Amino acid sequence: MIDDLAPVPDEVTQEWWDATRERRLLLQRCDRCGHVQHYPRAMCVACSSFELSWLPSGGRGIVDSFTEVHRAPHPELEVPYVIARIRLDEGPVLLSRIVSSDPGQITCDARVSLAWQDIPDGYKLPVFHIDPK
Repeated sequence: MIDDLAPVPDEVTQEWWDATRERRLLLQRCDRCGHVQHYPRAMCVACSSFELSWLPSGGRGIVDSFTEVHRAPHPELEVPYVIARIRLDEGPVLLSRIVSSDPGQITCDARVSLAWQDIPDGYKLPVFHIDPK
């Protein structure tokens, strides 16, 4: 059942997952060096500081790589679907899905905007749409 794919937040990721319920994408910013990172971690990957705060993302970026998946890792996931590396305008890279776009129309450097996909337990996953040209 797809319900077994629900996330299990921990002390580092709980606030991030809670924000998804409100359709807010959060990034971490280091209070010491200013580095912005994603996915949530306990320390800054640039300077090893544990002084991190949350920064709301504008949810815009570009595709810097993508692939079309034809064999699902779970029997209840529909294929094909597109997984992409999204370079957010704030800097971090997010691995996500491109939805509601013809896979043949997706290109590297395409501008994308944030959307949300419902998952179990009321959480949501950030997914992206290709911006109209």
